[in-house]
Formats: sequence, structure tokens, C-alpha cells
Amino acid sequence: MKLKQITFLLIGFLIVGNISCQQSRPKNLLNQLQEIPGVSVKKISGDSTFTEYYELYFTQDLDHQNPKAGTFQQRVLLGHHAFNQPMVVQLEGYQIWSDKAGELSKLLNANQLTIEHRYFKNSMPDSLNWQYLNIKQAAADQHAIIQALKKLYPNKWLTTGISKGGQTTIYHRYFYPNDVDVSVPYVAPHNLAREDKRIQNYLASAGNQEIRDKIRQFQLTCFKNREKLLPLAEAYAKEKNYSFTMGLARALDLSILEYPFAYWQWGGIDEIPDENANPQELSEHLFKVSNIDFFDVNNIKTLLAFYHQALTEIGMYSYEIAPFKQYLNDEKDITFDFTFPNEPIRKFDASSMIKINKWLQTDAEKILFIYGENDTWSATAVDLKGNNKCKKFVNPEGSHKSRINSFPSEMKKEILNTLEEWMDVQLTINNEK
Repeated sequence: MKLKQITFLLIGFLIVGNISCQQSRPKNLLNQLQEIPGVSVKKISGDSTFTEYYELYFTQDLDHQNPKAGTFQQRVLLGHHAFNQPMVVQLEGYQIWSDKAGELSKLLNANQLTIEHRYFKNSMPDSLNWQYLNIKQAAADQHAIIQALKKLYPNKWLTTGISKGGQTTIYHRYFYPNDVDVSVPYVAPHNLAREDKRIQNYLASAGNQEIRDKIRQFQLTCFKNREKLLPLAEAYAKEKNYSFTMGLARALDLSILEYPFAYWQWGGIDEIPDENANPQELSEHLFKVSNIDFFDVNNIKTLLAFYHQALTEIGMYSYEIAPFKQYLNDEKDITFDFTFPNEPIRKFDASSMIKINKWLQTDAEKILFIYGENDTWSATAVDLKGNNKCKKFVNPEGSHKSRINSFPSEMKKEILNTLEEWMDVQLTINNEK
């Protein structure tokens, strides 16, 4: 064989060998994420407990039944430990609040995928066409993202969410029961009406008579002193740069009406001032428990998609005004229609919630519900009836802040045992409170 032929042969072997080596070398996570169709990826600094952290934007159809309706970009965060570890999917009901590992991600030593809800913050379409904001379209968003990432992470998958994120977790699992192995909704109401009366019924019986009387007396004292509270509210709003579409006086009234709901939702805050308290003491306590910022125009704008969903499909509550009619011009119950002041009253359709309620009581499985006993939203907690394929745990005297780590030790042990069985893992016990 001539020298020239040998040289070409060696070069051929080197080329083939190099190609073979490149083909056998595993792709890194960034490369694999970049290969997902319709996704942009950026490596970022997130929770340092993960070995890698990424921000992704998925191109989603506004209408998953009609691609011609247009698209929007949906923000997703990915915290990576290892491909063979479980995946915890945090389904946000609103925007993404944090890049930190959640309670379940820590317990499971899991990877974490956090999905922002459509029509919130970075996942807003160019035009707010409300017909595409419903639980079915949102579940389809989450399904598309989960299916894209399941190709990379073959271990067990779990979805979770808090409050409206917990509702979102339920709805996604209803439409796509096989997307994940287990779901853990935290403090998730399941309302069955536009203004679910069970919430007012709960507030009429929460705690004992003494504390209910104190709450009612505080509200009455605030209304009686409204003219003295208004200048204090105005100064407070000016300091915080709040403004109110309905006007300051109306916002103050709503804050007083919201007080019982907020008091029980967050577990009671400080001693309730009595009827002898001065206006300064009244305003400080009121705004600590039921802050007037809830009715600030920018806050309402941030939550506008929530209010749309609440008034059309997932339900809400109204304010009891019977004891305060003399201060409120004999109005009927005040609803959250005030969040859309220049639009017709939205029509509510309870059919989805009724169907999901039936499913929860019959066919749903491996969903672990976490609630707080004193949380106002527990008034409309899921009722599993005879469905023992799911489990529900209520934290004694717990609030809307109830988490697995806040349960008494024996109940916490039972919750962890359930997770170990359903996820087929040995949990990393986290004793942080």
C-alpha cells in the first residue's frame, strides 16, 4: 500500500472515530432543552441548592383547539439536580413568586419545574382576550410543558401548588390524570358557586362566640369612626403610593368588610382593639390584618386575571353587609364585580366545578390535600366523600400558611408515609419550620 493511501486511510479512521466519540458523548441539559420545539432557554442564577438553573419560555397556543387564534410566551423555571431524580412541578395560580426550592422539592431531593399561569406577569398575551382564560386552556399549557420535559426526566413526577396554585393543580390533574404520578394541592378551595355561601357560613361559626363578637364589634367600631379613619387612610395610602378606582372611602369600607375573612385566613393577628380604641389604633390594626392595598388599582390590575376566573368559573365570595347596612346605603351583598368597573357583569358557569367535584369524589387518585383548620378558604375545601384513593389532611388550628412541616408530628409522619408510598421513594426528612 502506498504511503499516500495509508495517510488517507488514517485520516478516515480519525474522522470516523471522532464522529463516533461525539455521538456517544451524552448531550448536556442545555443542549437538550434547546432542542425542544418552540422553546427559548437561558441559563440563570437561581436557587443554589440545584446544580443547574434555567429560565425557559414556551410558545403556547392561545387556544389549544385552534392554533390560528395566536400564541403567547409562557415563563417556566427549571432547577436541576439529576435526570434520575423525581420531578416536582410547582403550578402557579398567578405569576412565579420565587425561584427557591419548595417544601416538596426539598423532601424528595427532586428537580423542580415552576410554571407561571397564563395571563399573569411574564406570561401575558399581547391582547387580553378573556375567552382564552379558562381552566381547560391553562391545563393544556401545563400538559404541553410537562410532556416536553418528561422525555428528559424518566423518574416519578409530582404536581403541587398553593392556594390558587393548588386549585390549578386539581384542574390540571382532572384534564390530564396521567401526566404525573402524585399531586399535592395546598390550601386549595373548591368553590361551587360564584359567591360560595359556605364561606359566609364559616365566618358565622369560626372560633368561639367571644372572638366572633370581638370581630363584629371591631368592624362596627371602624364604621362608626369612619370619618376619623379616612384622613389616616389617606395619609397611609399617600405614603404607600396607593390609589383606588372606587375612591378612598369605598376602599376603606371594603377593607373593613374584608376583615373577618383576612383575620381567619392568616390565623388571627394580635389582640383585636375594643370599642374604646382610638382611630390610630383602629387603623393600624385594620391595615395590618386587612390591608387597604388589596383594593389598590395596581394590585387589582396585577390580579385581574384571577378576578376574571373567579367571576366566571372558579368562584369567590361576597361580603356580608347586613349588620352594617346603615353605613353602606342599604346595599345588597357586595361582590367582586368592582374589579371590572367599566364592563358588564360577568356570567358564571359552575359546570366545570361541579364535574370536577364529582370526579374528586369518585375517580381521582393519589392526590394529597393539605388544609389549615382555621383558614377561611377551608370553608370550601375539597370533600372527598368516600373516595379513599386520595387523602386529605387538616392542620389543627392551622391557617392559609399550613404546610407539611407545620403539622403535628404524628400527622406529619402519616403525610410523609403516604408520599413515600405513592412516590416510591425514601424521603429526605426536613425539620425546618
